[in-house]
Amino acid sequence: MARRKESDRAQQNNDDSDSNPNDELEEEPDFDDPEGYEDDISEQDLMGDLIRQRPKETDGVESIVVIDGVPQVGPERIEKLQNVLKKLFQKFGKITNEYYPLNPDGSTKGHVFIEYSNASEALEVLKGTNGYKFDKNHTFTVNLLTDFEKYNDILDKWENPVPQPFKEQGCLQYYLLDQDACDQFSVVYEQGDKVAVYLNTQPEPSLLEERPRWTETLVRWSPLGTYLATFHAKGIALWGGEKFQQIVRFSHPGVQFIDFSPCEKYLVSFSPLADSRATDEPQAIIIWDVLSGLKRRAFNADKSQALPIFKWSHDDKYFARMGVDMLSVYETPSFGLLDKKSIKVQGIRDFAWSPTDNTIAYWVGEEKDTPARVTLLELPSRNEVRVKNLFSVADCKMYWQKSGDYLCVKVDRYAKLRKDKSDIKYSGIYYNLEVFHMREKQIPVDSVEIKETIQAFAWEPVGTKFAVIHGEPPSTSVSFYEVKTGQTPTMVKKYERKPCNQLYWAPSGQFIVLAGLRSMSGALEFVDTQDFTVMNTGEHFMATDVEWDPTGRMVTPVHLRSTMLIGCGLSKGAFLNA
Repeated sequence: MARRKESDRAQQNNDDSDSNPNDELEEEPDFDDPEGYEDDISEQDLMGDLIRQRPKETDGVESIVVIDGVPQVGPERIEKLQNVLKKLFQKFGKITNEYYPLNPDGSTKGHVFIEYSNASEALEVLKGTNGYKFDKNHTFTVNLLTDFEKYNDILDKWENPVPQPFKEQGCLQYYLLDQDACDQFSVVYEQGDKVAVYLNTQPEPSLLEERPRWTETLVRWSPLGTYLATFHAKGIALWGGEKFQQIVRFSHPGVQFIDFSPCEKYLVSFSPLADSRATDEPQAIIIWDVLSGLKRRAFNADKSQALPIFKWSHDDKYFARMGVDMLSVYETPSFGLLDKKSIKVQGIRDFAWSPTDNTIAYWVGEEKDTPARVTLLELPSRNEVRVKNLFSVADCKMYWQKSGDYLCVKVDRYAKLRKDKSDIKYSGIYYNLEVFHMREKQIPVDSVEIKETIQAFAWEPVGTKFAVIHGEPPSTSVSFYEVKTGQTPTMVKKYERKPCNQLYWAPSGQFIVLAGLRSMSGALEFVDTQDFTVMNTGEHFMATDVEWDPTGRMVTPVHLRSTMLIGCGLSKGAFLNA
């Protein structure tokens, strides 16, 4: 403990003539820890960012890759070989050094050392080029320089791994045994302080679980309803079972977005604040194994990362992302590039997986005298099963039918094109719907022309109909078309002057909600498309979204501040305000 300075005491004595010189001296507060105190905060929690950046013995070595299987060429061809290899390997990062070992006669020995600016770039080279077929006679074998030391340290005597104790998690699909097949839904309320899970029973929902501060931001269900995910500053937690016990945790500080694969085998987490390139390996995007909780692969994030980050195939076997003039398809469970290389697609603009087959549809924009085109690509063979050329195209948007029987490409076409220095302007816009019949031989394509602006498009999930909202508000119309084998889609019904801007089919088809959201004041109209009877109308003022429950019995218009449950029986007129 310390005493006050003499000058401070003197100044106080001068200011206060009545003060007693024998007053007891003031003491500063004692900030020392009590005897025997142990700090429970680890250095990793306190200074995690600094610890990850501290120098290591392997710095400068982990960023070096060794490429074997390189062609052996004479002195006169070394420069050409170096240029070809540099063009290939500089795609993965900044090359700071390269070394080509030579024989006494000046020819190459068949392997190369390349150093990158950091270890994460070297790791991407390993994942992207190991097994790469350079030509018909040469296939690369790529290793990190540190791998040689790792393999030299392998123990001579095998030690069996210690088995982990089995953790009983209960039946995660217990809700499927509910006699009335009622669904569950979650609610975050009281400014995020409480989270509740309800069973959608009749006449009132039943409370299953309620917990304070269960999540720090929001909650999300997995696609099949097995898990409930909660967001926290340090990562994601998954809950499940009858008592909603914690199943697994994923440590990813600053995570703000997650996405499940369709079969719930994998979880993608995204932390936009993570400085991926300042650490040994990427930290922004991580793919996790849901059952084991293990990290399977990490990726760097772009400056303007689009969401979702990856698009998954229906069976979790593949996931893909789009880059500049290329489409990168990865396979599971190896999480490496399919065939060790990306698919080069000059001018690719967007892509979408079939919901039932391992087929990708992508479209490429116009380039000078080359027309735009839509391509259907089978995987893993990379066979182009159908290509459709399109002319005078301003934009395209692809819609797969849920059953995978049809693909509709909405094509925005232009009559005139004007190019400025920094912009392209289109005039005379009209629209075409290109419908691909996926189950028919050679995949025929039918075209439907619509002169008016298309506001919304939606396939019937189970069936052969699709609906289109077209025209300018408030005079929008809704048209229903039916697709039949060997025939051009035919219009079966048109509603004039409908106040709607979104379409929401019931999960099993037949019923549809024509919704006028946001500025259209939340007008709702329920239609049975079997005979196009208007079953009921309603309004949920300023609704922003509409959600069907998976059984198709309930539909929920959603507003940022309120929700309204509407019950739906399969008989007409059974829509009731709950």
